[in-house]
Amino acid sequence: MRYPRLLLSLVLCFAAGGAACAGDSATPFEPTPSYGLLDVISGVLLQCAPLPSSSSTVVIGSDGGSIAFGPHLLVVPSGALSAPVAIKAEVVPGTVNSVRFQPEGLRFAKPAALTLSYGNCSGLGMLLPKKIAYTSELLSILELLQSVDLSGEKQVVGKLNHFSRYAVAY
Repeated sequence: MRYPRLLLSLVLCFAAGGAACAGDSATPFEPTPSYGLLDVISGVLLQCAPLPSSSSTVVIGSDGGSIAFGPHLLVVPSGALSAPVAIKAEVVPGTVNSVRFQPEGLRFAKPAALTLSYGNCSGLGMLLPKKIAYTSELLSILELLQSVDLSGEKQVVGKLNHFSRYAVAY
């Protein structure tokens, strides 16, 4: 049976002060470590106090650039875009920290880095490693992105290759 191994993983994780669980020591874009039971319950959107609606539009070209919107940040590296594009980043109000980008479906030649804040969130999910989830408009999780949980800053960073809607998950 796997239950003893899962229990041992949880005990070791929390005995280490949660740092290993939160990915504090991970270098950027290392996959979040696997902890057995945590993998079983991952893929849930983190519950948060609503953020005010906000949006920003910035033209980013082949040299790259960044766009800050609300407490979040998107960094597009040099070479990710072949021509200038007007990028709109929007904080979608609600009980999860969700963002939407336009133009919908824009693809990058190199992954962009999305940093989502979860400083306004609470609940059981705060004890588990956070990830960025690619979601549908109805907030169904379509994919969990390769992410790094910066729990000390209450932020999670993930790589994205295209524009759509994203949210903080655990």
